[in-house]
Amino acid sequence: MDGNLHSPQRRLIELRIAHAELDARIDGWAVTPDEAREDDLALRRLKKRRLRLRDEIACLERLIEPREPA
Repeated sequence: MDGNLHSPQRRLIELRIAHAELDARIDGWAVTPDEAREDDLALRRLKKRRLRLRDEIACLERLIEPREPA
């Protein structure tokens, strides 16, 4: 089995893609007519999920490229 299949770099790419998809979905929320929109609770859940993804992305970035000592 390919060792890169579960690498942190690959996971980081997957998380960035998922974050971008959520961004697009949330941005589209503003232009969607009211009757076609999901409820506000669903929007809040999407935003929380996007924040969790952003936090996980930041953690992986620190793991892959740790900060240099001052």
